[in-house]
Amino acid sequence: MPVTTPPAPDLSALLTSLGRPSSLVELGVLACVLLASWLVVWGLRRGVQGAPDPRSIWFGAYVVDGVLFPVLALALAYVARRVLLDQGYGLAVFRVAVPVLLSLVAIRLSVRVLRVAFPASALVRAAERTISWIAWLGMALWVTGVLPALLDEMDDIRWKVGTHPISLRNVIEGTLSAGFVLVVALWISAALEARLLAGAAGAQLSLRKVAANVLRAALLSVGLLLALSAVGIDLTALSVLGGALGVGIGLGLQKLAANYVSGFVILAERALRIGDMVKVGDFEGVITDITTRYTVIRAASGREAIVPNETLITTTVQTLSLADRNVLLSTVVGVDYDTDVQALRAPLVETLRSVQRVLAEPGPAVQLTQFATDGLELTLYFWIADPENGQGNVRSEVNLAVLERLRREGVGLRRPPPAAATAPAAITAPAAAPAR
Repeated sequence: MPVTTPPAPDLSALLTSLGRPSSLVELGVLACVLLASWLVVWGLRRGVQGAPDPRSIWFGAYVVDGVLFPVLALALAYVARRVLLDQGYGLAVFRVAVPVLLSLVAIRLSVRVLRVAFPASALVRAAERTISWIAWLGMALWVTGVLPALLDEMDDIRWKVGTHPISLRNVIEGTLSAGFVLVVALWISAALEARLLAGAAGAQLSLRKVAANVLRAALLSVGLLLALSAVGIDLTALSVLGGALGVGIGLGLQKLAANYVSGFVILAERALRIGDMVKVGDFEGVITDITTRYTVIRAASGREAIVPNETLITTTVQTLSLADRNVLLSTVVGVDYDTDVQALRAPLVETLRSVQRVLAEPGPAVQLTQFATDGLELTLYFWIADPENGQGNVRSEVNLAVLERLRREGVGLRRPPPAAATAPAAITAPAAAPAR
């Protein structure tokens, strides 16, 4: 049996009904409805979640700030209202309680979904306030009996869009319906995106982000079409709008569209993945996030670069972890000409192996690379597997360990010429691994 919306009460009659003794019975029933709703939601929250999850749309951070509590209370209130009506009670309290609960459902649903779908957006707070004001204002107008008369007046304000007549009431009701449809579409996309991204990492995470972004775009597109239909816009007119939009994208929004397309290409091809160590221009760091418009790269110093996806597609990107995360580093040390280099190589290799982050396989190597005017130049090569943890720190550990070992071995170090004494030591990684 379909549930019908109760007629809007007359304010004077409503105030008179609230003063009758039967209103106390209604208040008692309403209190039981709210208590039963609270107990059911509390039990479900404990049984389903265990620990509270403030991001939950159904339950929220507390029992009453989720969507489930007002929905359950509204359903039980409709049942209680029907029972009291069959018992011959004149309804007064429930004529106010049902619109209040309906407004609370609309507020909780929209606010919780917007917070989950756009957690970092600064406009969510303003949207929450706007929705709350609209919902409570509509409830107040309905309870006081002003809303039906106002809707009738809006229905008389009409105009034509092409050959289609439309009224102000159609626009307002369609806008509210469109907002509800879009909120539901966001809710479904946020829930499915959370399921897709749960427990994913590396290449699998990038692939699932592709699916999540495509899914959200598809759901919002369907929701937008349904919303436009609810407003009363003829969808056949969208063909002209689509052509104009295509021209706009091709001219004014070319860069923005290129970034979005590039984002989908990056996520689909998986050439770059979350967690990869990359170098774009002079900036080097770990990819922490890939969106449809830009990629976030975090350096070891804590700085973050927001790189447009088109840049990653059209320029050369050096990746240190596409096929192999191992990175070859080197450092240079100068020793006296009377040093026995052959005998010194084994102790230096042993010293390099003793550094915690230096890999044993491929192993380190020591090579005589130059006969300088004031000594012999030895280049020490070593591999690491975690470049995201920094390269300067491990190179410093290697230099300290080598310095201590040379002093223990009694090896004389080459002194740099005065002109180069203040210049920092040049330590570069060669393009290819040394021969061993």
